[in-house]
Amino acid sequence: MTTDTAVQEVEVRGIGSGGVGVGTLPDGRVVFLPRTAPGDRVLARLVRDKARWARGEVVEVLRAGPGRRTPPCPRYGACDGCSLQHLEYGEQLGWKGRTVGETLRRIGGLELEDPPVEASPRELRYRNRMTFTLRRLPGGGVVAGLRELGRAGRILDVGGECLLPREELSRVWQDLRRSWGPGASFLPSGRELRLTLRQGDRGAALLIRGGRGDGRPAALLEGAPGLGSVWRELGNGTHKHMVGDGFLHVRWLGEQMELPGGGFLQVNREAGEALHGYVMDEAGPVSELPVVDAYCGVGVLGRALAGRGARVTGIEADPEAVAVAGTGAPEGFRVVEGRVEKVLGELLPASLVILNPPRTGLEDAVPPLLRGQAVRRLIYISCEPATLARDLARLGDSFSLGAVRCFDLFPQTGHIETVATLAGKEV
Repeated sequence: MTTDTAVQEVEVRGIGSGGVGVGTLPDGRVVFLPRTAPGDRVLARLVRDKARWARGEVVEVLRAGPGRRTPPCPRYGACDGCSLQHLEYGEQLGWKGRTVGETLRRIGGLELEDPPVEASPRELRYRNRMTFTLRRLPGGGVVAGLRELGRAGRILDVGGECLLPREELSRVWQDLRRSWGPGASFLPSGRELRLTLRQGDRGAALLIRGGRGDGRPAALLEGAPGLGSVWRELGNGTHKHMVGDGFLHVRWLGEQMELPGGGFLQVNREAGEALHGYVMDEAGPVSELPVVDAYCGVGVLGRALAGRGARVTGIEADPEAVAVAGTGAPEGFRVVEGRVEKVLGELLPASLVILNPPRTGLEDAVPPLLRGQAVRRLIYISCEPATLARDLARLGDSFSLGAVRCFDLFPQTGHIETVATLAGKEV
């Protein structure tokens, strides 16, 4: 940390990774400035001073850029839950499309225009899943909310004013805060807990991570009418149902699904269904064709493709997700438990392969497997443009890139989902 607290004028010229503004200091170094927009001219104080770059905080906005707005959330200036609320929503979408296009060109060596970005139907109040951190303080106090901006070790107390969770989920969070007892005594003991709320069609599920013991889950359920179940994450990554309805009920792509408390679906329901609908369109006719749904999770896409007559094999490493994917599965769908790099080679060739890996992208062994087998069509769903670009480059000349489209599943943040469709060449 620098001890020099002098402020400097900075012209913000762009937005970098994670939605952080980028400018240039008088000495030529790059400076990263959260909560700034292209065209802003600001007074900035350096809070991290390196030989080739610096990080600063805004003291005053001298001139606002053309896309700047007053953030709708009153806690935005102190909370690290969002990073782009100071930008008009159209500006957010434009930046995300440019970021994906530039990343695919720079890292992937691809020749393409900036891809279109499909807006979220909800700019605010879109999240059906929120994770909060609860910390017990000396003297019996409790703070519960999100990380403070620029102070990752501190928790900002956040209640119903947060504009990310859907209205019904926000009500559950507020009820839970009022009813968890003195010092949050109805929750497991311990200094810090992670509390994840997931909204379903028949109520919310609470998943508790950390701490000791189970607390009094029945009391939590009684004090929060919109809460349907309470779950506990165990040390081995599995989840224990403690009280209430055993499943989270969610209707997705026309199918009713029952998920455990730790089950995963996209946090933005409307935008997530739009993305999945687009993938189904890109898949084209699949009747009687062999399909691999890699990193399939609870099998939403694979089950839907099987419903159209495909012969689908899903691959998933999480045993709980495997159990959900296989329960009541339609004819033509099966799921294999295992890591994609270990299982994929046994399932190729295939007419269609869907890839939906984590943020880290494909394991090193996966691109060679795909290059060495006849795959007619490949659809890659990515939550990280840099690893998508790297993986597309690693697929080499075995595939030709077709359509690329982005979906804004996380308005007000720097995250973006991208779907790339590729056609396989003769092996």
